[in-house]
Amino acid sequence: MGNPILYIVIPCYNEEAVLPLTSGMFLKKIKDLAAAGKISDKSRILFVNDGSKDKTWDIIRSLAEADEHYRGVCLSRNRGHQNALLAGLMTAKDLADVTISIDCDGQDDINAMDAMIDEYLAGMDVVYGVRSKRETDTWFKRTTAEGFYKVMKALGADVVFNHADYRLLSKRALEGLAEFREVNLFLRGLVPLVGYRCSSVYYERAERIAGESHYPLKKMLAFAFDGITSLSVKPLRLITLAGMLVSAVSFIAIIVTLITKLVGFTVTGWTSMICAIYFLGGVQLLGIGVIGEYVGKIYNETKARPRFIISETTFEKEKP
Repeated sequence: MGNPILYIVIPCYNEEAVLPLTSGMFLKKIKDLAAAGKISDKSRILFVNDGSKDKTWDIIRSLAEADEHYRGVCLSRNRGHQNALLAGLMTAKDLADVTISIDCDGQDDINAMDAMIDEYLAGMDVVYGVRSKRETDTWFKRTTAEGFYKVMKALGADVVFNHADYRLLSKRALEGLAEFREVNLFLRGLVPLVGYRCSSVYYERAERIAGESHYPLKKMLAFAFDGITSLSVKPLRLITLAGMLVSAVSFIAIIVTLITKLVGFTVTGWTSMICAIYFLGGVQLLGIGVIGEYVGKIYNETKARPRFIISETTFEKEKP
């Protein structure tokens, strides 16, 4: 059947500072893999411009004009990292035998691709790039990131610990992923649901080569909550358990109050009443908020709006 065609899929958002530096690294890697006889010389690097406001798309077009190994897809507007990544994967699905998704910032070790391809050639359909350690992270970032994976696992979401979006997917794994139609995307949780044979490759993550991170704490927390509510209903069950607990405590408090009344010991009760009101009000608002998140997701899913729209590409879409 010949060597497999590999597409390296790279979502980009305002990456004009780092793209000229990392693009050469990706090109060298794909040429080295082809020279080693592991992939076809028809393999390509596919950049996905996620509605960048800087010169990212201009750089991608210049790269594509200078070398046939570079290809570009431009979304009509900014749709977020997960949608941009999905757009690249679905574009590559009909063009490649295997894809490797990776961020543009140069933090993920591109040399881990060699081991990923070896795993694929050994029969794996999914290969996860997993961080072996987090020494380059601050204590806060390391603690919150590892806590995120543990909380996701505890709430029933099947995610791979310390794995982000650096992964290899075979053609049939991509076809399986395409069967998932939800609008609220969390690919780290969807890929394990696809199934098929999988393995992991471990690597050390480096500092960002240039530019600034596009994931501040606020975005990370929102991303984590989206992932939890997209993959698990346990938060709703926890609300039910909290309601049962509060009801039990309230029932005990009623009994204590009645006994106190019967024995003739009376107190003003203002403090206990205010505390009870605030506590119950907080629990109710929390419950309504979590339920509201799920209702909002149902609302988005029922509208079934497109997850991305491609405005232009640097290549013809038919298979070469």
